[in-house]
This record gives sequence, structure tokens and C-alpha cells, in this order.
Amino acid sequence: WAMPRARPRPRARPRPRASRRGLGSARLWRCWLWRCWAGISAWGQGGIAALWLRLSRPRPRPRPRPRPRPRPRPRPRPRPWPRSRPRPRTQPPPRPRPRPRLLPGPADTRGAAAPAASAAACPARAPPLGSAAAGLEPPGPGAGGDARPGALGGRSGAVSGPGPSAEGRVSPAGEAREALQDRYRLGSLLGRGGFGSVYSGTRLSDGAPVAIKCVPRARVQHWGELPNGARAPLEIVLLDRLSSGCGGIIQLLEWVELPNSFLLVLERPERCQDLSGFLAERRFLPEEEARGLFRQVLAAVRHCTSCGVLHRDIKPENILLDLATGQLKLIDFGCGAFLQDTAYRQFAGTLPYSPPEWIHHQHYHGEAATIWSLGLLLYHLVMGKHPFRRGQQFIWGRILFPQWLSQECQNVIRRCLSMQPLDRPSLEDLFNDPWLQGVHHP
Repeated sequence: WAMPRARPRPRARPRPRASRRGLGSARLWRCWLWRCWAGISAWGQGGIAALWLRLSRPRPRPRPRPRPRPRPRPRPRPRPWPRSRPRPRTQPPPRPRPRPRLLPGPADTRGAAAPAASAAACPARAPPLGSAAAGLEPPGPGAGGDARPGALGGRSGAVSGPGPSAEGRVSPAGEAREALQDRYRLGSLLGRGGFGSVYSGTRLSDGAPVAIKCVPRARVQHWGELPNGARAPLEIVLLDRLSSGCGGIIQLLEWVELPNSFLLVLERPERCQDLSGFLAERRFLPEEEARGLFRQVLAAVRHCTSCGVLHRDIKPENILLDLATGQLKLIDFGCGAFLQDTAYRQFAGTLPYSPPEWIHHQHYHGEAATIWSLGLLLYHLVMGKHPFRRGQQFIWGRILFPQWLSQECQNVIRRCLSMQPLDRPSLEDLFNDPWLQGVHHP
């Protein structure tokens, strides 16, 4: 028997010897590491030494800065009546202006005496408008008043006396010979809107308070024709139509055409406040008081309709309240238009008081839109807020009333705020409503 041969064991592989290249790279790595460390140490020692030398140097003391001397404030100089802009030399010389054309009116009664209340409550005579002692800012070029003092050429309508005459018409119209600043003293700014600025004023002849409205010519969008054939802004034409027969509408005393603007002198009660400010102080009014004020507004609107005038911007801001007598006056006919039977395709007024047919269909009828604005005004009087406003949005829907408000007043508001224009009452039906009967006028 042959014995099995034992398998030979595998020989161990010899370890590879380190090559000269590997030994050289290891020595180079140690060399570079030592050099980097030496460089960093040298840089650090040098930086520390440089910092020590820098800190050891004596610092120069800073010189005190001289205090600036306060500049003297310039004294405010009183501005004269707005002057016209200088014309370039390249333009030809201006043509001579025609003779002033005036508003129609009765004979001059400049010597008429003012009411005793106005004369008693009037302070001492103030310096004339535009003088150095007045010290009040007149309407500047931004307000459209660009005319030379005393140069009141062009068309004008001059009226004297404390207000409208006994017949209810615009008081005497005469030639505007004396300058406007010689007859009125300009006061502070009362308000500013899209069609112009309104300033308080005082008539120097009798001390009666007036309001001077400055309308730039560039902002006049609609023009009309006066009965004498003169062309004027539509607001002046509408006020001329409404100058008689109703005390609830602001009266136009005088108007003057300047080169770049129109000045309207309107009546102003001595103690007056717009209805929005009056409601802001009292939040809302009792039902009896709101009914009396609403009937006055309704009478003024009915007079406008009978004269063929549509206000188109009935809201508390455009209603002036005489705090002494409690009488209301409808103001600001800048958005007004002639009344027409067809629908209006262009909106003018305040968007939150616009009817829903304008928002949905972009057209509205004059009387239906007026009834809608009157309903919003009545709700604002008794509730102190807009009926459809929720935050910053207007949500058309159900009208909420408190329990203390009478059912008759709620019915009037619901009828005026009907979503369908045909469901709203007419002005005569609204004026003859039982809830509005038996109101005492101031």
C-alpha cells in the first residue's frame, strides 16, 4: 500500500521592501510640516510683536471739534395773492382781455346792512387779503391760483351783502372793479378734494364769514353755459340754477375767473360743522333728531331735482350743519350734472355710496341712485356707520337693525336700499312717507 503524499505548505510571500520613492515622500511630508509650523510660529510672533509696538506708541489726543453755530430761522414772509407764472419770451404778447362778464342778478345794493348777529360776533377788522400783516397762506400754485394781485381780468360775478337776498336769488351783480383781495381776508385751509381747495375767509365790508373755493382750470372736466351766454365750469352753472327757492343749498356769492383757476366765494355760517364730524363726536343720533335732519336733506334734494340738477355725491361730508340754528346746507356740486331720463354711463362721486347697479352693470339712473344715497345717509344718521361695510370690504346683503329703532324707520331704510332700482320709492313718495310727517323745521 502506498501512503498518500502530504500536501506541501504554501510558502509565505515576502514582504515588499519600502521603495526609495516612498521613503522620500515620507521625509518630504515631515519636512513640509516642520516648515509650515515654523512659518506659522514666526508669523504669530511677528504679529504679536507688531501689535505690542503699535500699542506701546503714545496716541495723540484728539482735538475738540468746534460746535456748529445754530443758524437763525428765517422769518415766515406773508405770501401775497397767487401770482401768475412768467410767460416765456418766445410767446407773443397776450391779447387784451375782454370786459368782465357778470352773473345775472338784480341791481346793486352794496349799501345794505349786515345782520346784527354777524356784526356783533365779528372780531376787529383784519388786514386786507395779501397784505404783510395778514400772515395767512393763500392758495398756492398747487391749488391752481395763478394770478397777479389785482389783475382780476376775465369773467366774474360780484355779489355783496351777507348772503342771498330776500327774494332768494344770487345777490346784486356789479362790475368787479376793486381787486378780490381788497374785499376779502383769506383764512386757513378748510378742506382739500379732487376738484380744488376750500379756504375760510372774511368779508372786509361787514365781517361776514365766507368760504373761498379755488378750482384749478386743469381739473375742470365739464363746462356749461350761463343764461347770459358766458361759458363757465359746470359747478358754477349748477349753483346759478339753484340760487333761489331753497335755504338748504349753499349760495354762491361771487365767482372770478383767473388765468389758471376759478375762485368761488360761497356763504359760510359762523358756527358750522360738516355732518361727518358731527356724527364722529356723537356716534349716532336719536331717531327724532335724525328724522328732522333727514327731512331737510330730502327737501334740498327735491329742490335740486325740480331745477334739473343731480348732485351725485350725497354723503355726510357734503352736508354742512349750522350749530346755532340747526339748519343743513348741501354743498360741493363739483360732481353734479344735469338731470336726464336716460342712464348715466360715467360715474362721479364717492364709490362706497354708489348704487349696486353701477357696480354690477356700470350704469345707473339719476333718481334711483339718489334714493340709494339717501338711504345710506339715513342709516348713517341712526346707526353711525355704513350698513354694508365689513372691515375694508363692502358686502351687499341683509341690513341689521337694533331693537330700539322703530319699525317705520326700518321700513324707510329698507325701501331706499332695495337692490333693484325699480323697488325703490320716488322722491315724492319718500317725502310723503308717514314717518317723515310732522317734522318741525328749524
